[in-house]
Amino acid sequence: MRRKANTLVSLEVAILGGSVEFVRSGEGEFHGYAMARTLRDEAGAKALTGHGTLYRALERLEKLGFLASRWEDPAVAAGEQRPMRRLYHITAAGQQAWEAAAEAAPAEARGRALKKGLAPS
Repeated sequence: MRRKANTLVSLEVAILGGSVEFVRSGEGEFHGYAMARTLRDEAGAKALTGHGTLYRALERLEKLGFLASRWEDPAVAAGEQRPMRRLYHITAAGQQAWEAAAEAAPAEARGRALKKGLAPS
C-alpha cells in the first residue's frame, strides 16, 4: 500500500511526539536508541517493529525537514569508549506537523467509528 503524499504514518507522528517530549524535558537532542526506548515505553512497542524501521522513519522525517541531525562530538564518544551517534532534534516545521497530526487524530478516530457504525460520544 502506498502512502498519500505529505502524510505521516503513525510511527512518524510518534517520533515527532517523542521529539517534543525530549525538548520539554530539557534534553532537546536524542539519538535513535533513546527514541526507541521512548516509543517502547509510551506505545508498548506497538509502533516500533524493529530498529531498522525506526532509522528509516528518522531519515524520512529529516528529508521532510521535520528533524535535523548532526554527528556527536568524536571526543565524547571516545571518552565513553563507544561509536559516535547521530543526534536528532525537532525543527519548527516538525513541531507544526506534530501539532497538526495531534489535532487531526481525534477527527480521524471519529471518522473510523462512524464507518464502523459506532456513534461518537
